[in-house]
Amino acid sequence: MTLIHLSQLVESYGYAGVFIVVLVASAGVPLPAGELLVAAAVFAAHTHRLSIVVLVIVSALAAIIGGALGYGIGRTAGAATLHRYGGAVGLGPARMRLGQYLFLTHGGKIVFFLRFVALLGPFGGVLAGVNRMPWGRFLFFNTAGGLAWAVAGGVGGYLFGAAFKAVGRPLGVAMVVVTIALVVGLLVWIHRHEQVLQRKADALLLGGAAP
Repeated sequence: MTLIHLSQLVESYGYAGVFIVVLVASAGVPLPAGELLVAAAVFAAHTHRLSIVVLVIVSALAAIIGGALGYGIGRTAGAATLHRYGGAVGLGPARMRLGQYLFLTHGGKIVFFLRFVALLGPFGGVLAGVNRMPWGRFLFFNTAGGLAWAVAGGVGGYLFGAAFKAVGRPLGVAMVVVTIALVVGLLVWIHRHEQVLQRKADALLLGGAAP
């Protein structure tokens, strides 16, 4: 969707349109929530028909609530699906405990920073739920990430308009590339240290003694 299409959506549905799109996107559906937020902020700056303060609050609430819904989906349907079919793709109980351990130790950073990565942002809450990140910890980082994302996109779009949009797209692509590189590097590191990490995961989650 182009900036013009997104602006038309904002003009037609206002805060409600922004809230619904951001909510659904944050729950795990890959919709252009970030681009819509910037388009709404540019619209607010040019027409003054929307308040940037209200827009940021609406977007933050939608992002936080949507992330919580994604967490619930991941914790129930996602986890159940992995338990049932994970073995077919090499994700047996032991490796699922390993994933849970890694998310317990680094999940906060994932939930917060993934919010800013195009295409990958919607999956932070779902991943947290699948890997059973403690609810209180998830709530803190989901709230912090949702607020930071709404303020950055809303205020940036309002102050810098189309220039922010032009910079945002290549920056988003660059963040995706960097994230993929980091994920690949992390997977290589995990593979090399899998046995040690597995013992730590089992010690934590099964109550055994770590070596």
